[in-house]
Amino acid sequence: MSYSGDTRVGGPADLRQLPHLTITKLAVGPMDNNAYLLRCRSTGEAVLIDAAAEPDRILELIGEDGLTRVVTTHRHQDHWQALAEIVGQTGARTVAHPDDADELPVSVDEPVTHGGTVPVGDCVLTVIHLRGHTPGSIALRYDDPEGHTHLFTGDSLFPGGVGKTWSDSDFQTLFGDVSERVFGALADDTWVYPGHGKDTTLGAERPDLAQWRERGW
Repeated sequence: MSYSGDTRVGGPADLRQLPHLTITKLAVGPMDNNAYLLRCRSTGEAVLIDAAAEPDRILELIGEDGLTRVVTTHRHQDHWQALAEIVGQTGARTVAHPDDADELPVSVDEPVTHGGTVPVGDCVLTVIHLRGHTPGSIALRYDDPEGHTHLFTGDSLFPGGVGKTWSDSDFQTLFGDVSERVFGALADDTWVYPGHGKDTTLGAERPDLAQWRERGW
């Protein structure tokens, strides 16, 4: 079966095999959060994006091959409810933006800022700071050397719009960052893996940017 990204809580994970990296998507918890396990195919090193909930299911996904790092995309609790247990069980190092780090239940071992990188064995994720949903929200970009870009957006970008904001100022900040740092920098075939629900591509969303700006959410 080819990867679709269409997962549901309680259902099986969906696996995508790239030439140098595997991506496994698992839906967890009462808010239908996505946890993503990325594993380098040459070294076996793995990184988890958002230890959101249901630590037993995430640990089963990780398996005996272990975990090197956990990246938390932002401070909201539904994205880190399993973080302390996952770190405690695996010894993985924690990664987050410093502007959200104080709200997490464990200390951040490796603070990252815009343009920074997170290694996954021989593969590299590039950090994109997307302010507005929270001060320290980040996305993670993987440029497949034999394919297109893969972008893990947390709650900053979804099918149909940017993430939730609580003021017009925050919306303008988030929309500006997403417009410049995502749509302005990446191609239409970039695959988007959001923090909840189904995946999308930048090409599917780009025609609606003006509508998002006008409606203000």
